[in-house]
Amino acid sequence: MTELIKGFPFDGVVTVNRVILKPEYSVEDLEERVAVLCENVKTYHSDTGFVGGFVALNTGDISNEGSTVGQAVESPLKDREALIVTFWNSFEDHEKSHRSDTFQPLFKKVLELCENGNEEIAYKMLWSGTAYSKQDAEAARKAKESHAA
Repeated sequence: MTELIKGFPFDGVVTVNRVILKPEYSVEDLEERVAVLCENVKTYHSDTGFVGGFVALNTGDISNEGSTVGQAVESPLKDREALIVTFWNSFEDHEKSHRSDTFQPLFKKVLELCENGNEEIAYKMLWSGTAYSKQDAEAARKAKESHAA
């Protein structure tokens, strides 16, 4: 397995929060509150199980090549839906972080923005990887062509 996040263990845990902004809040509101929350996690939990994370915003684009339901042009949740994805050594480490006194007030500030409440789901990593270099991609294609049945 290639590392998606440097230092993330093979048996680590990935958590995903799906946030749908209430109409009265902006992406900037979300960015500000999540930045403060993430800084807190990095400061207080980098040595107690936190490995890394990212936040991704729905761009509105829907892949008609990669989707099997309909041929939508744009997601109705454009600029309103975000995923907050974090990487942990263990689920127990994650749960301890959420119980910390420094985390809870900041977490509640993020939840104020959410029209969908919050459900954070934990996943175990099955695969991750990065793209091949140009040279490795060419070698992989040649190997497939020479070994194709």
